[in-house]
Amino acid sequence: MTVRSGSRQHCVELAPDAGLDEWRAAARPLLAAGLSPDQILWSDGEGGLLPADAPPPAGGAAPAVPRSFFDLAGKAVLHRDRQRFALLYQLAWRAAREPGLLSVATDPLVAAVEAMAKAVRRDIHKMHAFVRFRGIRDEGGERFVAWFEPDHHIVAAAAPFFRDRFAALSWSILTPDRSVAWDGEALMFGPGIAKPADLHDGAAEELWRRYYASIFNPARLKPPARSHPPEADSDAGGGAAALSAQPSRSAVD
Repeated sequence: MTVRSGSRQHCVELAPDAGLDEWRAAARPLLAAGLSPDQILWSDGEGGLLPADAPPPAGGAAPAVPRSFFDLAGKAVLHRDRQRFALLYQLAWRAAREPGLLSVATDPLVAAVEAMAKAVRRDIHKMHAFVRFRGIRDEGGERFVAWFEPDHHIVAAAAPFFRDRFAALSWSILTPDRSVAWDGEALMFGPGIAKPADLHDGAAEELWRRYYASIFNPARLKPPARSHPPEADSDAGGGAAALSAQPSRSAVD
């Protein structure tokens, strides 16, 4: 995450597939510093024109927002809408100042974020329902590979379903934005790939082998990624993104 402090706006850049943890880490110091939504320019790293640097100095505790905000934001942040980070900041800013805002379904901002979260939930369900694996063999034995093209940035959120359902198998799911593999011990994430022209002929099977070897070569991977869904952090007992012990409201930090 990078932030540019300027005379007019703070420019914040997150990765295109940033989740709730990354957004929260970026938003926390801005909220603590009292920066209003119109003082911040958010970018998803795709075609941003302005440079970025450090966040503002720490200015105290961030305001408390309802716990339900994080349940909603954990899904909405995965939407492909390029305004998602800004909309979530607007909602956090207002929710901290307007008690009961999140229960006002007719509020345009609440409705927009709810619609984004609904679309993400639908996309995750679609991925769970329609991913189809095909078996291939390589020097490591049999592996199951699938191609899927999600509408939103859901690969990390959807992956634990496949880990739990196919725990005894080695499998990979390739998508245009991000790919995930399970080796029986940990989920590993790699870059996305372009869709092969034909997924069902012999040439495509060779492509699968090459893609897997290039993306999930253990020598090129970082340490295994955590194997629980990102949104579970909002209920975790510790860490930077953990909610406070308050039953209904939580500080962003």
